[in-house]
Amino acid sequence: MIISVASGKGGTGKTTVATNLAFSIGKSQFIDSDVEEPNANIFLNARIKENKDVTVSIPNIDKMKCNYCGKCSDFCVYNALAVVPSNILVFPELCHSCGGCELVCPKGAVKWNNRVVGKVEHGQTNGIDFYQGILKIGEIQAIPVIKALKKNIDRKNNVIIDVPPGTSCPVIESIGGSDFCILVTEPTPFGLHDLKLAVEVIKHMKIPFGVIINRDGIGNKEVEHYCENENIQILLKIPERKEIANLYSKGIAFSIDNFEWTEMFKLLFDRIQEEVKK
Repeated sequence: MIISVASGKGGTGKTTVATNLAFSIGKSQFIDSDVEEPNANIFLNARIKENKDVTVSIPNIDKMKCNYCGKCSDFCVYNALAVVPSNILVFPELCHSCGGCELVCPKGAVKWNNRVVGKVEHGQTNGIDFYQGILKIGEIQAIPVIKALKKNIDRKNNVIIDVPPGTSCPVIESIGGSDFCILVTEPTPFGLHDLKLAVEVIKHMKIPFGVIINRDGIGNKEVEHYCENENIQILLKIPERKEIANLYSKGIAFSIDNFEWTEMFKLLFDRIQEEVKK
């Protein structure tokens, strides 16, 4: 079973939920797809044993064949190609490697080079098979790294995906194929606003989901009222507690320090399994 853990905004406790769930259920696979800022391993402490570069294909124009007709640049909606007098410019960061420029080139002048945009790291910890993607600094496209990361998913295992925050393309790519999605929010106006956005995305993707309210007690009851009105199940409430915050600041998952929370996350996992079976 694949469980993705997402949030409409950053800082709600998404990684906290994902890592505590992983520690509580034991043997599992953990995928940190927040490739722009992966931080799950602060809590998991997996020993990284291997890493692999993620590359994308970038057009390399053979100027001996090119007649500068401009068909490639006209075709490219991302403006990754530009034809200027007696020259053609390629902007690698804008290229989406769709291959369209090669298809429309009448002279067969488009060849391809590989460009490294990030890497996938792999390690082990406490029975957890851990993978994280890291986008290269300066790159703007996270999708290729997330796709490479998700190729390692073992469907025979219980898989937890720590999703990037927000509702953009990397989020949709990360959640796609999940059996269930946990949406983590906080009881504040900002939390409610961004939860509504995330709910619309998940509903559109037709993936079963539920909500976890983190830092319960700091704000108001508007998130609970919204979930009740929309018939969205609240899976768990994690209270605002000094001891939880203290453990978090030290990079320690609070379920490790508290048996009751371990049991609560196990019950959460069992509940999700029942929902998926339905």
